[in-house]
Amino acid sequence: MNSIPSIVSKHKAYFAAGHTRPLESRLDLLEKLKQAIKTHEADLTAALYQDLHKSEQEAYTTEIGIVLEEISFVMKRLGKWAKPKRVKTPLTHLGSKSIIIPEPYGTVLVVAPWNYPLQLALSPLIGAIAAGNTVVLKPSEYTPAVSAVLSNLISSVFPNDYVAMAEGGPDVSTALLQQPFDYIFFTGSVAVGKIVMDAAAKQLIPVTLELGGKSPCIVHKDADIQFAAKRIVFGKEFYGPQPEQNPQYGKIVSERHYQRLLSFLNDGVPLTGGQSDPNHHKIAPTILDQVEDDSPVMQEEIFGPILPLFTYSDIGEVIEKTQSRPKPLALYVFTTNKEIERAILENLSFGGGCVNDTLMHAATPYLPFGGVGESGIGSYHGFDSFNTFTHKKSVVKQTNRFDIAFRYPSSKNGLRMIRKILK
Repeated sequence: MNSIPSIVSKHKAYFAAGHTRPLESRLDLLEKLKQAIKTHEADLTAALYQDLHKSEQEAYTTEIGIVLEEISFVMKRLGKWAKPKRVKTPLTHLGSKSIIIPEPYGTVLVVAPWNYPLQLALSPLIGAIAAGNTVVLKPSEYTPAVSAVLSNLISSVFPNDYVAMAEGGPDVSTALLQQPFDYIFFTGSVAVGKIVMDAAAKQLIPVTLELGGKSPCIVHKDADIQFAAKRIVFGKEFYGPQPEQNPQYGKIVSERHYQRLLSFLNDGVPLTGGQSDPNHHKIAPTILDQVEDDSPVMQEEIFGPILPLFTYSDIGEVIEKTQSRPKPLALYVFTTNKEIERAILENLSFGGGCVNDTLMHAATPYLPFGGVGESGIGSYHGFDSFNTFTHKKSVVKQTNRFDIAFRYPSSKNGLRMIRKILK
């Protein structure tokens, strides 16, 4: 593979030559990407199983299918989104026209995580291509099988100077962050997000940071418990008895992450679960009781089938406790009481969430997905993906048929006219 500076240099030249700008070209490549995903579906499914033991249903539902739907959604609307938009003009600009021209940033970096290694690599890529950028894509080193298939898939659709994969560990990420990208899209931990933002700030590179943190799930006393239980367990991994022995049950991505999750089991008393399989890096879905607020499991994002449990007497306690912590990426509340629902939605800030469900807000292209505060900066999905990778260029087109005399300092009554208009 070429050196990273060489890749970025070639991408910038490719962009400057105008190859990414034509709308028909972007639509054609998005269609080719969609067909390539379908062609490689079996390989992607096998790779997701190899890296994470995702079942075929989980692989399609949470990764492949979502990406295909995102491409279809974007393609149907891209022509409208990409058109210059005329907006109103004030009286001070009499005779002129005001327009907003969507234009790509240039060469962008997309850094993807391991938990949804296909979806969280390709979803931002779709937005970046739709907007007319070139892309350097850095997949997670923890999911090498997915990265290998993804590399073949990408190279079958895009010229290397248009979209390139940069595979490797932290050293590759460090080298990438030293390059003069025009935009950086990062999905990962809060700690690494701060490193990315610091590196971007040194070059004044705009960023989108999709981070995380602790995402509360509130079950009020009036909730439909049967639905709540099913939907919460669905959000954490839903399998039958002894799931750690089920070949379709997901595994922990690495030994380090497996040991980290095992240590969390000591932070409370398991009400259910707790079994583990060290040979396959599996831990049964576990509900932990008697957990302290300052325990490690409550300080880190878990990324595993462990659910700490707390009780409360009044919804005010929940609001106060949540407000005292960093703003979450997601929040879920189960209740049939509209006042409780309103109290949660109006008083708590979070990236996105659900009422009487989990996860589903992240699976619709009609809603922006992103964090707030420590859980992230910016959002994407659907139009917001296009918008994220697009600069809105503002232009005034002035008439030559006449001039506005009162705007000039030499105008006798200029100030009086300006005072009438600007008030």
